[in-house]
Amino acid sequence: MYQEERMQLIMDHLAKSGRISIEELCSIFDVSRDTARRDLIKLEDQNLIVRTRGGALLPSPIQEFKNYKDRLTTVSDEKKAIGRLAAALVRKGDRIILDSSTTVQACAEYLHPQDCTVITNSINSADLLSEKDLIQIRLLGGMLHKEHRYVYGASVIDTLSNYHVEKAFIGVGGVTTDGLSSGDEEGKVKFKMMEQADTVIVLADHSKFGRNYFYRFADWSMVDIMITDRSPDKEMLDFLNKNQVEVLIPDDDQEVTL
Repeated sequence: MYQEERMQLIMDHLAKSGRISIEELCSIFDVSRDTARRDLIKLEDQNLIVRTRGGALLPSPIQEFKNYKDRLTTVSDEKKAIGRLAAALVRKGDRIILDSSTTVQACAEYLHPQDCTVITNSINSADLLSEKDLIQIRLLGGMLHKEHRYVYGASVIDTLSNYHVEKAFIGVGGVTTDGLSSGDEEGKVKFKMMEQADTVIVLADHSKFGRNYFYRFADWSMVDIMITDRSPDKEMLDFLNKNQVEVLIPDDDQEVTL
């Protein structure tokens, strides 16, 4: 079978399932891992997929912002890669929650301007998404944290109780086997966001592992997917597998541009 034929069949598979692993590619098409990887690289070069370590996702197409805010240009390449992979999990018609972390803001940047609803307490994310016509934004109201530009407090938590969403994207300050941690006021909002979602997706770059912040806001029973830039150590990975948390990692040589 020619590569072009395989690539079309790969896209047909992704259209049905949304993702595919290297192992599935090798089994379905009876090819080596190197051949499967070359197929995925070529598809990503055409902006048709987002590669992960171990496979690929069907992405939401991305759009570059013309007025990208200067304050967000310091987001690391690792966070951008995590954000892009997170945005690939959003489908047309989804109702999602985005918290106020910078990694989740990177997810907002990569969201395709498709028909979906975003609930957020982040002034920055709401500002970014306001330029994407088809995305409906519900900005939560409460006390404003001026430095980090998010709203918090009892009114935010009360309002969140009225919503139900398919996915919540949550950033963290620290990640250990004991759970997820951050500042207390921010953590209370994050916990409520997680409660209101069918699927909870945690975004955390490698620097967050092993850190414990003042307020532990959730344990692993609330988490469905973790997206990070490097594979956790064996102990942590075994723990996540035991707790049925799926780990997604952007491919190491994935090119990220904004």
